[in-house]
Amino acid sequence: MDDDLDAVLTAVGPRLRELRRRRGVTLTALSETTGIPVSTLSRLESGHRRPGLELLLPLARAYRMPIDELVGAPADLDPRVYPKPVIRDGVTIVPLTRKPGGLQAFKHILPAGLTDGREPDPRSHEGYHWLYVLNGRLRLVLGDRDFVLADGEVAEFDTHLPHWFGNADERPVEFLSIFGPQGERVHIRARYRPDGL
Repeated sequence: MDDDLDAVLTAVGPRLRELRRRRGVTLTALSETTGIPVSTLSRLESGHRRPGLELLLPLARAYRMPIDELVGAPADLDPRVYPKPVIRDGVTIVPLTRKPGGLQAFKHILPAGLTDGREPDPRSHEGYHWLYVLNGRLRLVLGDRDFVLADGEVAEFDTHLPHWFGNADERPVEFLSIFGPQGERVHIRARYRPDGL
């Protein structure tokens, strides 16, 4: 093992203890959240146990941070996110977040004419969805209702409700999508209310 890696691994224990204390979490509470026994957490924090992926993955999930940040990987690493677009059924999906669990953000690009001749095929699944149309007109089918969202419009819905989205006309559509596990929603601090409402 090289000296740099050994130094990082040696510093993980005290780093984890400090993180837990700053967040005001007890070993018992962290054990309940991660499924890692209290004795193992204590040995890890004191440096008597080397961290492995079987311990670091649940801790990263509990603290909602990437493993490299959790262990204090060297700062000379490139911090920029290089999203790798995925193309599914003609739709380009660009991931905008990379942390495990919690809310995930994506940019969707539907090319012109993508949904020509296609009938909506609504599906449902676990989670909660929030959409923001950047450009174009997005057709959103929610249950038995049909909506068209224009630039700047937002929709949010429980994904247990059957849903489908596509182009509302022959033009391309770009929109942001934030998806979270069931019960986790985007927190809106201010809402616009038209006069008289």
